[in-house]
Amino acid sequence: MERRALITGITGQDGSYLAEFLLAQGYQVHGLVRRVALHDPERHLSRLAHIRDRLVLHAGSLESSTSLQQVVDGVRPDECYHLAAHSFVNTSFEDDLPTLGSDISGTHYLLAALTGKSPACRFYFAGTSEMFGNADESPQRETSRFLPRSTYGINKVAGYHLTRNYRERFGLHASTGILYNHESPRRGNEFVTRRIAVGVAQILAGRQERLALGNLDARRDWGHARDYVRAMWLMLQQKTPDDYVVATGESHTVREFAQLAFAAAGLDHREHVFIDPELCRRTEDKPLVGDPRKARERLGWHHQVDFAQLVREMVMAECDALGLALPLKTPAIPAASVVGNDAEKSM
Repeated sequence: MERRALITGITGQDGSYLAEFLLAQGYQVHGLVRRVALHDPERHLSRLAHIRDRLVLHAGSLESSTSLQQVVDGVRPDECYHLAAHSFVNTSFEDDLPTLGSDISGTHYLLAALTGKSPACRFYFAGTSEMFGNADESPQRETSRFLPRSTYGINKVAGYHLTRNYRERFGLHASTGILYNHESPRRGNEFVTRRIAVGVAQILAGRQERLALGNLDARRDWGHARDYVRAMWLMLQQKTPDDYVVATGESHTVREFAQLAFAAAGLDHREHVFIDPELCRRTEDKPLVGDPRKARERLGWHHQVDFAQLVREMVMAECDALGLALPLKTPAIPAASVVGNDAEKSM
């Protein structure tokens, strides 16, 4: 019998890759979207355009318990992937006040709807490395302490605990994936990786000369979203639900990302990048790098796209959109900080 999956946040980067993956696995894929998305699909459903006719989309809102009850009751999903959230990490709590409770309530409403209407459904909650925030150990693992430093991270910590409580109290097969930064050509324009890729293409096309960036020494554990959605699915195929760190185990600086991105276009980043203090975070947390050993050992998961491949794919997509060609040679990957290295442990 064809399995049914319900995805919140299906219009986003992760949602679109997950929808593709599940369709390839033979699922009937349902997505929760805002009504405006159905009225203006070219703007809101662009990442799904190539598979739109294979999806079943439902208008609904995470802010409405009644809406979620109706969607869950109608779909009766076998698996539910809760990806929807206000995902950009803003440094201003004042700007984020309207969203401080909405993500938490939406997660709670969805868990309650599943428990009442489809209790056998397996549930995935999208956590984030931002839950660790100002981490007091590196690399971080499933047992590391949460010290969020953003509204986004705080919301996700609350969602993690809600998911754990529904697992323990109601017996729901509910798991959380603590995902580190994952990118792709479908990443939003507000994220630094996409801004770099777009900037390189614009400079190569002669449309601009310089690219403004913030702290070039900021480190992140970057992987490809296509790899990470596979980890989400693997969690829900396990007999016992659990929580997993999903990461590459490597960290790279923004400078390294820019270096590779410009090199892919045959350019030198030092000739085009300048620092804009307005783009620097007020407080730069300790480097976040994940320890994916549990996911490797229990799920059999590992990332397949390396850092250099990720960067080149993102730049190539932006250049293709402008009708530009890249050099055939792939630039060498910079030295990374890897889980287990003494240098990483000392951070």
